Amino acid sequence: MAAKDDKKAAGKAEAKPKAEKTPKADGGGEGKSKRAKGVAAVVSGGKSSASAGAPPNFKVKYAKEVAPALFKKFAYKNVNQVPRLKKIVINMGLGEAVSNPKIIESAVLEIAQFTGQRPVITRAKKAIANFKLREGLAIGAMVTLRRDRMWEFFDRLVTLGLPRVRDFKGISPKAFDGRGNYSLGLKEQIIFPEIDYDKVDKIKGLNVSFVTTAKTDEEGRELLGAFGMPFRT
Repeated sequence: MAAKDDKKAAGKAEAKPKAEKTPKADGGGEGKSKRAKGVAAVVSGGKSSASAGAPPNFKVKYAKEVAPALFKKFAYKNVNQVPRLKKIVINMGLGEAVSNPKIIESAVLEIAQFTGQRPVITRAKKAIANFKLREGLAIGAMVTLRRDRMWEFFDRLVTLGLPRVRDFKGISPKAFDGRGNYSLGLKEQIIFPEIDYDKVDKIKGLNVSFVTTAKTDEEGRELLGAFGMPFRT
């Protein structure tokens, strides 16, 4: 019996070990990364988030030129005292919407075209019988721009929009509110090149408000003027 057991053991020892199966490369991780890149490309308009465009020109200009110049001119003791642009609010009031509700739709579309952001519809807070105004009736559209969209809109307004205003002689330097914020009124929305003039149903005016961290009007004027805002002298 011992001899038979030895022969069996020797036979097992001589038998070739079975080749270990190498695990197949798991393509799940690679596939997921490709899908993630594809989604990022769609969201960013065909470009991946890693290859997103450069920061807005005015944002770079503020960091490299405007902020250091203001810091030196007003002799601030801390960099956080340097005034900066917080947000830009665009408001389009449409009193004609009382008799023509469809004008709201065109206003929303046009604001979205030249700001890159869909506006919210503003509604009447109370009813006024003399103006046939009911509470909750849509009477305008408004959008608040921050961060990169704010800088991009500011750039287009100064370099493309204002030069297209008819008989333009500069903007008033007196439209500050006493705390460094500035309001600008525009009579025509067609000054923005994004608007297709052939599709405009009616010329509409709008208000553009620049909200800054400046404490005085002088600081606010210097801040906006450093970007090329054409104030009248």
